[in-house]
Amino acid sequence: MRRILCVMGLALMCGCGNGGSEAVRRGLGAQCGVDTDCEETGQRCLTDFKGGYCGVSPCAHDTDCPQGSACITEDNGVNYCFLVCLNKPDCNPHRTPEDESSCNSSLTFVDGAMGRKVCRPPRSG
Repeated sequence: MRRILCVMGLALMCGCGNGGSEAVRRGLGAQCGVDTDCEETGQRCLTDFKGGYCGVSPCAHDTDCPQGSACITEDNGVNYCFLVCLNKPDCNPHRTPEDESSCNSSLTFVDGAMGRKVCRPPRSG
């Protein structure tokens, strides 16, 4: 029993999925309507996405993004930092069910996919 509690405690300290990442702590991927809705200085509300998306744009490489996110080139030619995910629940700690992001591996990763997936909400409009 003691061993199980230790393992559970370790899992909670390390976090599951991206729940403990710098990107999540900084509010990357949060729903927004205007830039001031985003928690972090330097983030902007990317309104091209349904429900908005607090993000960093542009980025040239993953190193321009907070830990736990990756630089993605969208079909409009703009690069954004999106949250890295294992599955859909990782994508929505700061989003309502109506504006959820999906965990997607079919986007263009600037520095290569390396088996990763990222959270991306649907385009607005």
